[in-house]
Amino acid sequence: MAATGPGAYRATIAPEWVLAMVPQGGVLAAIAARAMATELATDLPLRAIHGVFASPVPAGPVDIAVRVLRRGRRVSQATADVTGAGADAGFSAVAVFGGDREGPAFTELTPPEVPAPEACPSFRDPPPPESGWEPHPPWPFWDTVLDGRAAMGHPPWDDTPRGAAEVASWFAFDDPPVQADGMLDPLALLVMADVMPGSVFEKLGSHEQGWFAPSIDLSVHLFGHATPGWMLAHSKAHLAGDGYASAEMALWDPRADGGPKLVAWAAQQMFFTRIT
Repeated sequence: MAATGPGAYRATIAPEWVLAMVPQGGVLAAIAARAMATELATDLPLRAIHGVFASPVPAGPVDIAVRVLRRGRRVSQATADVTGAGADAGFSAVAVFGGDREGPAFTELTPPEVPAPEACPSFRDPPPPESGWEPHPPWPFWDTVLDGRAAMGHPPWDDTPRGAAEVASWFAFDDPPVQADGMLDPLALLVMADVMPGSVFEKLGSHEQGWFAPSIDLSVHLFGHATPGWMLAHSKAHLAGDGYASAEMALWDPRADGGPKLVAWAAQQMFFTRIT
C-alpha cells in the first residue's frame, strides 16, 4: 500500500483473492483498516470495523480514501472508501482503534466440539465419485490463499435432512501474515470472518442449489492477538426472508493459553441472487 496524497492510498488486489466473481470481502475490510491505521499514524489495535458493500470492487489496483473522524490518545476513529480505480463506489467502512483498558472480563460463547482439522475434509478435496458432482472450477481464494476444513455441517451434495443453520470450519492461511512478535496479524481475522453464507446453505440443503449470497455489510469485533495456524470458525444464521439472510461468526484460537480463546466475533447480512 502506498500513499498517493493527503488521506489517499493505492493498493493492488492480486487475482488469488478472488472468491466467486470478485475479491473476498474480508480482504477489502483489511485493506480499509490498514489504510485507516496508516492515516491515523497509530499503533492502537483495531477494535471494531463496520462496512457496507455498495458496489463490486475488482481485482487489480484499488484506491482508498481515508477521513479521520477523531485522533485520540487512547481511542481513534476513521472512515475509508475502497474503490476500483476510477470507480465512484465500492466498500465503505468506519472503524475504531483503541488501547487496552481496565474492566471486567468474561466470555459467554463456547466453541463447538468438533474433530481436529487433520481429521476433517478439505474444501480442496474433489467430490466423491458416487456423489455425481463434478469437481469445482478453480477457486483461487480457497485453492491458494485460505485452506478450509469442514468440521460441522453437510457437504452440498448430501441430501440428508438438515437441522440448524449452523456450520463450523477450520481455517488456516497457506502463507500466514505473521507479525514481528510471532502472532497472527489481526487483520487476517477479517478475512476469516467473512465466510458466513455456509450456515445459510447448510439449512437450505441440496434441494436449494443455484443460489448465490453476496454480502451487503460486514461488522467485526476483535478481541486481542491470535496465534498463527488453524482457527475454528463457528457460524450461525438466524433468519432468512424477503430475499435476505442474517448470520454471525465466532472465531476461536485453539492454541491460546488457558484453552480456546474467542478472538473475533462478526455479523453480516447478505442477499440472495440466482446463479446464471
